[in-house]
Amino acid sequence: MTALKRIPREERLIAALDFADAEQAKALVQRLGDSVSFYKVGLELFMAGGIFELIEWLAKRGNKVFADLKFFDIPETVGAAVRNLRNRSITFATVHGNQAMLEAAGEAKGDVKILAVTMLTSLDQGDLDDLGFRCDAEALVLSRARRALEAGCDGVISSGMEAPALKRELGDRLLVVTPGIRPIQNRPSDDQKRTVDVARAFANGADYIVVGRPIRQAPDPRAAAQAIQGTIASVFSA
Repeated sequence: MTALKRIPREERLIAALDFADAEQAKALVQRLGDSVSFYKVGLELFMAGGIFELIEWLAKRGNKVFADLKFFDIPETVGAAVRNLRNRSITFATVHGNQAMLEAAGEAKGDVKILAVTMLTSLDQGDLDDLGFRCDAEALVLSRARRALEAGCDGVISSGMEAPALKRELGDRLLVVTPGIRPIQNRPSDDQKRTVDVARAFANGADYIVVGRPIRQAPDPRAAAQAIQGTIASVFSA
């Protein structure tokens, strides 16, 4: 894979539209204005109806869209699902599966960049043990990232905690998109376990970050997004 193109600083922040319906999502987008240019839509919003109309609405505003659907099915179905995302103004889509599934997505992607999920940020080592994995988180993430590269994927979803190993082993051959961003220490009720803050995520090698609750639940979401953009600007000041 060739070297990755330079990423505009303002696009490095992806805000998660984790809402039950499109109208709530639109309300946040309008409130955020030009503080965010890239948005993630996930399973909750996709199941609410009107999702492709929302994506078209975002595209007309000049926004980019990340469809975080984590496709996991037989390869033929994964490939067919990815093909249905083509030519719909979707920049990224996620696949969470084995080599054959990743390859099917890579073959069908067209204008969509495929991101392979390595290990959910809601999991920790105890969860891996429960699931029967006989390795630590870093080894699992590296293994899955190498397989994603071989399968023709464009990037991976990875915690900022494993991003340094990814960059050390794979350089810029894969995009690293990091969720689980928390500006402060997690609340006990937070379901995200392997988290980092904005500056640490990029220092560790993330190319993009996905931020949901710290923006959505902030007293002033626009101010929260602008603060994150300010941190990003300081990291990528050159």
